[in-house]
Amino acid sequence: MAAYDYVALDNNGRKKKGVLEADSSRQIRQLLRDKGWMPLAVDESSAKQQQQRSWFSPRISVADLALITRQLATLVQGALPLEESLNTVAQQTEKPAIRSMLLAVRARVLEGHSLAKSLAEFPRAFSHLYCATVAAGEQSGYLDKVLNRLADYTQSSAESRQQIKLAILYPVILLLLSLLIVSGLMVYVVPDIVDVFVDTGQELPVLTRGLIALSDFLRSFGVLLLLLVLAAAIAFRAALSKPALRLRFDHRLLGLPLLGKVSRGVNTARFASTLSILTSSAVPLVEALKISGEVLSNQWLKYKVREVTQQVTEGGSLHASLQQAGHFPPMMIHMIASGESSGELDQMLERVAQNQEREIQNFIALMLGLFEPFMLLFMGGCVLLIVLAILLPILNINQLVG
Repeated sequence: MAAYDYVALDNNGRKKKGVLEADSSRQIRQLLRDKGWMPLAVDESSAKQQQQRSWFSPRISVADLALITRQLATLVQGALPLEESLNTVAQQTEKPAIRSMLLAVRARVLEGHSLAKSLAEFPRAFSHLYCATVAAGEQSGYLDKVLNRLADYTQSSAESRQQIKLAILYPVILLLLSLLIVSGLMVYVVPDIVDVFVDTGQELPVLTRGLIALSDFLRSFGVLLLLLVLAAAIAFRAALSKPALRLRFDHRLLGLPLLGKVSRGVNTARFASTLSILTSSAVPLVEALKISGEVLSNQWLKYKVREVTQQVTEGGSLHASLQQAGHFPPMMIHMIASGESSGELDQMLERVAQNQEREIQNFIALMLGLFEPFMLLFMGGCVLLIVLAILLPILNINQLVG
């Protein structure tokens, strides 16, 4: 059986699109007529066509990927054949793009390809880490257990990202509101009030003159300043697209007090989590290191992991190679050394990953907790300066009248 994309008109004359499986396009048309629909177009949905379209379609969200993986693991664990499991999961999803993709994967499996190779046809949906782990599960005969670990991994990743996004949301809103309020006061409120004092002809205090100059600057060049900031941000991103500059930037980033700790913590936690799931899925350590290095966002750490992989390939121990690379936490290296000596490296890596994730989440929560009162103080200080700049001329007028 093969997957076919169809376009048809339902009983109400509305156009419907979807994917069905059958032995031929004629059978698809008959199935549509049995439902009372009028088929307009039926085309075979080959894996190659699906792959080409996948580059222009949205990626699968982490939550959807975790759900699909969990469902597939449950069905495979229940001794259901793989092609039937894929078909069941495809029929349960409500998103046509995901259903079409899963049916195309099933078609590849029916052709005799492995699940990992079939999933690799859609790199935007299934990462190299995902496919390599599935391949290890197929080779070891523990596909259900590997899929369950993948589901846990993707679900925990989704929860961590969601927690960080929710934690950052309030400070970002507070920062934007603070900037908008202060800018609005400087551009629209302050000039009208200060004009009253300027008309009196008295000499204004230094704070008031500075406020007037800043207000005039924002009114005259505020839009230009905003455009320059946007242009600088675009140029900065374009510069980081060059590998050499990105490598130097990420190296410098690791040396910064706060941002460096966040970047190092996030990347080492991701490295430990990926390495843990790969080694526990019977992936060879060298191959696991290569894949784990590719999931890092910091290019300097990725470069260092390549050096670690080379040293391990030459016979070096993992903990000694990581220690020589630098930037990896001492506790992480000690726990990996303990795992290597006891023969329980995969279990120790899982503990390392949990510790690293917990530590970075606590650090980010602490930084965000300090950021909120800082923004309140910043906004209050700006408003206080504006009020003082307005009140000082009034006090001077009262003294002159007195």
